Amino acid sequence: MTSDAKDYGVLVCVDGSAASDAAVAWGTREAIMRDLPITLMYVVPPIVVGWPVGQLYAEMPDWQQDSAQHVIDQARKTLSASLGASESPEIHTETVYSAIVPALIEASKKAWVLVAGNQGLGAVGRLLLGSVTTGLVHYAHCPVAVIHTGDRAAPVPGAPVVLGIDGSPASEEATALAFDEASRRGVGLVALHVWSDVGVFPILGMDWHDREQEAHEILAERLAGWQERYPEVRVERKLFCDKPSEWLLKESEHAQLVVVGSRGRGGFPGMLLGSVSSAVAQSARVPVLVVR
Repeated sequence: MTSDAKDYGVLVCVDGSAASDAAVAWGTREAIMRDLPITLMYVVPPIVVGWPVGQLYAEMPDWQQDSAQHVIDQARKTLSASLGASESPEIHTETVYSAIVPALIEASKKAWVLVAGNQGLGAVGRLLLGSVTTGLVHYAHCPVAVIHTGDRAAPVPGAPVVLGIDGSPASEEATALAFDEASRRGVGLVALHVWSDVGVFPILGMDWHDREQEAHEILAERLAGWQERYPEVRVERKLFCDKPSEWLLKESEHAQLVVVGSRGRGGFPGMLLGSVSSAVAQSARVPVLVVR
């Protein structure tokens, strides 16, 4: 990342929900760990009036301004409660009057990471933040951290970082970030390589053992340079056949963070990892970092 890409530092999408509070707490720890500023951003979607049809309010109504200030104040309180005695990142807040997903995607150009809760209520109590997060996972210009309501507690000491490797160049950025996260947290890394998105080996008469050596080679190739760069990170390699999302979710039960790529290839050409990353981000009970 270049320095100008870090203007927002850790950019947290807030909306006043419990998942939003969890995102603020996680983002605060990440900002402190990386010595980056943290920006709390609340995006307020314009209200469509009845006449003329499709007309939008040119300026934010007073009631929305009051609501926005309440959300920002709550987020700042959550941030303060997440700080240690002598730890505090540089804090910024911003309210944007715009369509939510396009505004956050544009803001992601100037962020190191964008943090969002996976479920919550939007500005007018109707929009599920889950739909917003889905858009960010697929189109943001920086890594996206998806946080669940139950993720507010500090990570279990010693719990590893789990990395999903799909054997494509698209997962290289995810590998780099996973090693960096494990190193900064002082924990090990579980590198998981799964061959297929669907149960096709039995159908096609393929033998997993015929492909096992190739899988080992792919995993070794993807990890070699990074293990040399981060010798302090203990790496555990795991190979499985079939259903990447299920194996990633299973491994996440004993992890503090899952890192996956988006829109890479699965075990066979043409299988998009995007569906896997979306499934893991939606269902894991620990924070998930999706790297595009």
